[in-house]
Amino acid sequence: MRTSFLVSPLYLVVGVLVLQRLVELVLAQRNHRVLAAKGAVEFGWRHYPALVALHAGWLVALLVTIDPKTPVSVPLLAVFVLLECGRVWVIATLGSRWTTRIMVVPGAKRIRTGPYRYLDHPNYLIVCGEIAVVPLMFGAWPLALVASVLNLLALRTRIRIENQALAEVYGEVQTEVAAMERR
Repeated sequence: MRTSFLVSPLYLVVGVLVLQRLVELVLAQRNHRVLAAKGAVEFGWRHYPALVALHAGWLVALLVTIDPKTPVSVPLLAVFVLLECGRVWVIATLGSRWTTRIMVVPGAKRIRTGPYRYLDHPNYLIVCGEIAVVPLMFGAWPLALVASVLNLLALRTRIRIENQALAEVYGEVQTEVAAMERR
């Protein structure tokens, strides 16, 4: 009797995401220690557990709501790969200042290179893309919709806090968008 062993595309994608997130958490912890040693100030620590829960719940929901036999959409898989390249670009640009928390080093210059030349918060745009695209790769539009709405609600708070932290520490005038978010 001959058996063929094929791993589900869903399991492969979720496995890559879990491995990626674990590596990022280790990197973020290391960078957190480096930043703290440089006198960095952490902002928004109260909402951080909710973000972790949202992302963990999203990964679990992928496994619970999607049939592992579902084929993957190759065009959306390509979009996912591009998003991951963007994630690497963000992390490489920030270097030791990249972390999953909001950490700002007083006296340091704000980074305006790499994707930060074009956007204030490119990582959040990438995360929004991931949270929508990964379920859509498997036709799970309800999960993409619910997770995206929850993520946008969480990011509304996070971006407001981050903009305030950056403005406070770097002495910048907040943008009109940030001012509107406070209202």
